[in-house]
This record gives sequence, C-alpha cells and structure tokens, in this order.
Amino acid sequence: DAGTVAVDDIAGDYTLDITHTRIGFSARHAMVTTVRGQFGEFEGGAHLDTTDPSASSAKVSIRAASISTGQADRDAHLRSADFFDVETFPELTFVTTAVTRTDATTWTVTGDLTIKGVTNPVTIDFESTGSARDPFGNLRVGFEGAATINRKDWGLTWNAALETGGVLVSEKIKLEFDVSAIAAPAEPASPAASGGA
Repeated sequence: DAGTVAVDDIAGDYTLDITHTRIGFSARHAMVTTVRGQFGEFEGGAHLDTTDPSASSAKVSIRAASISTGQADRDAHLRSADFFDVETFPELTFVTTAVTRTDATTWTVTGDLTIKGVTNPVTIDFESTGSARDPFGNLRVGFEGAATINRKDWGLTWNAALETGGVLVSEKIKLEFDVSAIAAPAEPASPAASGGA
C-alpha cells in the first residue's frame, strides 16, 4: 500500500520541509483591510520529546529579503531600512527557550524571536495536525500555530498617519505557522570492525 500510515510516537529529530511549510503574517492596513504575506526562504529543525516535552527544542532561521506580500513596491518598502533593513539584518531567527505540552495535540512553545538585532520572547501554541509515514518511507509531522506580536517591540516603528485618523499599518502583527517537518533518518549502526588486512 503506497498510502500514508499514522505514527503513534513522533519523538525524534526533524527538519522543516520547506516546500510544505508556510511562515506567514497578517497586518491591518489603512484600518480596514488585511495585508497577508509570507517568507519564502527559511530553514530549521526541531527535536520532539513526547515523554519529556521540556526536552524538546526548535530553531528557525528566516531570510528577511524573502518577504512577499504580492505587491512589489510594498515588498521593497518592507525590505528597506524603514522596516526589516535586510542589508544590515539579513536574518530573522526563532530559538526555543521552553516547550510544554498542554494535551495530546497542543504544544506551547516559547522562544526568542530576533528581528533587526532585537530579541524578545514569544509564545506560540502549536496544534498537531497529524503524523504519517509517507509513500517514500519518511516520517512526517504537521503543526499549525499563531501568535500576535507588537512590531514596535522589535523597533519596526515606521508608520504613516491617515487623513481620516488612525495609521496606515497596524502595530499588531499576527504570525502564522503551517509547519511540515520530516524526521531525520536514524543514525546507522557503526560497522563492526573488520578483521585482518
């Protein structure tokens, strides 16, 4: 059978599957609409410990210049010194500092989010969306999570006043994570020492 098979114990080391993972965000624009975007280039991995969730960890590195909102002028502005200043600060990073498990499907992940050289703690609730062994023998796990941050906490302060009152870009930004990760293959057993020459 070439189908997928659910896996009970998902403990192990994982690498983000870039092609099936979305790291996105949304922000209110001009007080009425929502702008959505994502980062297209990133890498990362995680260690999941189902017996002792606090021993779990994750690290993600995101290329700031890969930001995309579907509008070239806006993307160029976001890459500029007004926002991410990608020439000076090419990467955003997230490194876990604590992991807890609320129930069978919910993991609460706290970590240090670094943007433009400024680091602040962020807590994200991740919901497990399943685990399976795919037709190629890879163990895959899926998680969805979100968190709302205030961009000013990271020095992303640019804004413009609107004639009608209010501002062009909301200070609150929702971060969105749709994660697919593939288990690292088990370390091969070391070959037995061969005798004689």
